[in-house]
Amino acid sequence: MDYIEVIKQVMVEQQLTQQKLAEILNVNQTTVNQWLLGRKKPSYDNIKTIYEKLGITPNVLFGLED
Repeated sequence: MDYIEVIKQVMVEQQLTQQKLAEILNVNQTTVNQWLLGRKKPSYDNIKTIYEKLGITPNVLFGLED
């Protein structure tokens, strides 16, 4: 599973909108939208925040582990 599917799955599981996820991660909603469209990948700082706030390891986020 790639990062897009992982983020979408977490959003469904935690009942998060793009806006709410953006607020949690302290990014713009546009940034989250770009990730979900595959136009942009999360930066190192964003990956770290995703890990800290949502409990997703970088390896899971980028499909290296289930």
